[in-house]
Amino acid sequence: MTVKKMKDRLIEYANERYGTKPEYLWAKTPDCAVFRCETNDKWYGIIMCVDGSKLGLTKGISYDIVNVKCSPLMTGSLLAMKGIHPAYHMQKESWITVLLDGTVAEEQLFSLLDMSYELIKQSGGSKRLRTDNKEWLIPASPSMYDVEQDFQRDGMILWKQTSNIIVGDIIYMYMAAPVSAIMYKCEAIEVDIPYKYDNGDYHIRKAMKLKLICRFDKSDMPLTAMKELGAGAVRGPRGVPPALSRQLKELCKKVGK
Repeated sequence: MTVKKMKDRLIEYANERYGTKPEYLWAKTPDCAVFRCETNDKWYGIIMCVDGSKLGLTKGISYDIVNVKCSPLMTGSLLAMKGIHPAYHMQKESWITVLLDGTVAEEQLFSLLDMSYELIKQSGGSKRLRTDNKEWLIPASPSMYDVEQDFQRDGMILWKQTSNIIVGDIIYMYMAAPVSAIMYKCEAIEVDIPYKYDNGDYHIRKAMKLKLICRFDKSDMPLTAMKELGAGAVRGPRGVPPALSRQLKELCKKVGK
């Protein structure tokens, strides 16, 4: 199994089992992604590519890895296994680094991710209460769903919810290629709606109702402009960088919203 295949399978597994999409948060490390527990917004997995010297391995060779949380009582025994190392860039008492080069079998890798998810979920208790509203960027695929058709019907849309979004949060919807631009500003008016959908490739466990506030032209905020304002590719729900937020608000004023 190649490095890419193991990494991709882990991403697929997180999506299939927990409805988690990887979040790519740092422009300087575009291959670095986090898995976030939806009940408390905490990370339960971090995928990175690091030089072997960071792990006590051969310098100059890059390794794809994933950091997962584990019980401090298990750290010692896990570190005795081939392909598992002291956590890179995380607390070493309760995190470990796992190579994604096939050294650790897929079944064991998934089991370690499950363990991390449960520990993170328990550590946060129930959903974190948040009263201050937040702005989000979420992706949408024009080839999969006709967003405009639903908005034209009644100005509302029901959308998959995978993050700790609360009523009143602002949602900017980024339309993927061939549009590659932010096209809509919405407000979350209802969240945590039970919703079951599974076609084998796409899974929904809960949904949120979004109210359309403002439409943009695809030339208003294309991906090239987004990158200049601190936002790279939108592969999953993420916060809106301050510079981008300010520009989007100005754009809304221009169209009378």
